[in-house]
Amino acid sequence: MLFKDLSIYLQKLENTASRNEMVVILSDLFKKVPASEFDYVMYLLQGRVAPLFVPLEFGMADKMLLRAIAKAYNTPLNVTEEEFKNIGDIGEVAQKLSSKFKVQSPKLSVGEVFEALEKVAKIGGAGSVDKKIDFLSNLFKDLDSLSVRFVARIPVARLRLGFSDMTVLDSLSWMLCGDKSLRPEIERAYNIRPDLGTVGKTIKEYGIKGVEKIKPAVFTPILMARAERLSSGEEIIKKIGKCAVEPKFDGFRLQVHYDGKEVKLFTRNLEEVTFMYPDIEAGIRAQIKAKDVVLEGEAIAYNPDTKEYLPFQLTAQRKRKYDIEEMARKIPLRLMVFDLLYLDGKNLIPQSYTKRREAVSKIIKEGKTIYLAEEEVFDNGKKIENFFDDAISRGLEGILAKKLDGTYQAGARGWNWIKLKRSYQSKLEDTVDCVVMGHYAGRGKRTSFGMGAFLIGVYDEKKDMFVTIAKIGTGLTDEEWKELFRRSGKIKSTHKPALYEVDKWLEPDVWVMPSIVVEIKADELTRSPVHTAGRIMKASKSGSAFDVDVPGYALRFPRLERFRDDKKSEDCTTLEEIEKMFKLQKK
Repeated sequence: MLFKDLSIYLQKLENTASRNEMVVILSDLFKKVPASEFDYVMYLLQGRVAPLFVPLEFGMADKMLLRAIAKAYNTPLNVTEEEFKNIGDIGEVAQKLSSKFKVQSPKLSVGEVFEALEKVAKIGGAGSVDKKIDFLSNLFKDLDSLSVRFVARIPVARLRLGFSDMTVLDSLSWMLCGDKSLRPEIERAYNIRPDLGTVGKTIKEYGIKGVEKIKPAVFTPILMARAERLSSGEEIIKKIGKCAVEPKFDGFRLQVHYDGKEVKLFTRNLEEVTFMYPDIEAGIRAQIKAKDVVLEGEAIAYNPDTKEYLPFQLTAQRKRKYDIEEMARKIPLRLMVFDLLYLDGKNLIPQSYTKRREAVSKIIKEGKTIYLAEEEVFDNGKKIENFFDDAISRGLEGILAKKLDGTYQAGARGWNWIKLKRSYQSKLEDTVDCVVMGHYAGRGKRTSFGMGAFLIGVYDEKKDMFVTIAKIGTGLTDEEWKELFRRSGKIKSTHKPALYEVDKWLEPDVWVMPSIVVEIKADELTRSPVHTAGRIMKASKSGSAFDVDVPGYALRFPRLERFRDDKKSEDCTTLEEIEKMFKLQKK
């Protein structure tokens, strides 16, 4: 497939604000892409040359791209920079300048462009900046204007076409049968192998039966299971009966991949962070007895002198890119292992919790870093409450109850795991993870921050949409305002993203693509007609306007707790969770 043909579809995607239209456009594209290039197209649609969990980045800033554009089209750098200052989009700058240098019948294929970009990303060492610029400028010369528009955005992570992985899964179903009915089967495969290139190419080659070929693999992270909420031990017993109960640690959840030689650690948002935790990496090598293994645990700071778990604020100091060894000595971590998903070539995901627990207990040798999470089996709600109180007294977050015959529900929230935290037993004291959707202009002192308030939302899984739940204008430090503005500036959108449902009265001055996840604390959940989380509309009597039938959910007195860099936008709190929290609050 020629890249110029792909760029026509990219333009269509960029110009549509309808999620359903995106599904159809993508499915049409997928029908035309040959299986040999399907993985290339999938990664390019994400603005990458590798799956999300592979840390292959371009390491290029706007200035470097502008130098490549200037060189490609023989334009003075100051002129190119002035164009960028006026236009604000590096892709449009490249397209405008390239239009003066028409390429005769551009014939670069998708595969050739992908491989060229991949080479750019892999260039390193002395003189790498100039090499990257030279390579890109030569690539630009061989592309038509529309293609250059999109290719130029990729090295600076600005492609941002506005759809989610779930939209792509719907499109794969649409490609096969003309509707979304096959999405559940495709999603189950994606949850254990969240690599759109692999999943898409397999389905293109083998059809829906191809999902049976998609299995877990060491060094490809599995989407982590999530827990439901209940407010008492008695409710847990009524729901799942006799169960295993573990302490719930307030640290970093990590998925460990080990093949007997190499160790890779992944966060819940698929980021590889092995280099951040050398003590855990060494502990895995020393304490895990397996040829190849995928296991999960929670990394939490621990004081070996007092034998106490430390607050999350201290654990969070270990998530850093500099002074790693020194910080590892100051704040040692323990990895509390609580599940095993893959062992010596065998997929354990479909097996019961009891069998997985038995298997993991046999592969951990005694040591100072890797521990098997404590577990008790209860059939009595009062005993669960006592275990909960003990966990809280030790500075832990709460408890997690697991159904004894429950499978591991990769990427899903289900009743096989149920969490109980102190906050669920009273009013809303639990935090909510939200996506930043946009921000509003500031006044007075706020003008120096770049914003005066920001809009946040939660994820409606059924619609694959982000819906609003609060507008926040207080509760941030000066540094937090500046940090939020800095992050937002990198992912601004010129129009409302297709996956957003926002009331016209709440539309922000600046739209932000769904990328920044923030943890929000609030006094309670209330109802609001202007927020779209759970809002139901009805036609007015006149038929010319719409009125609110059921107001949406809203957070009362929301304030920022922290940035959740370990979560993707789709991992934020769901509308279904909000509905359950609202019921628990009323109870």
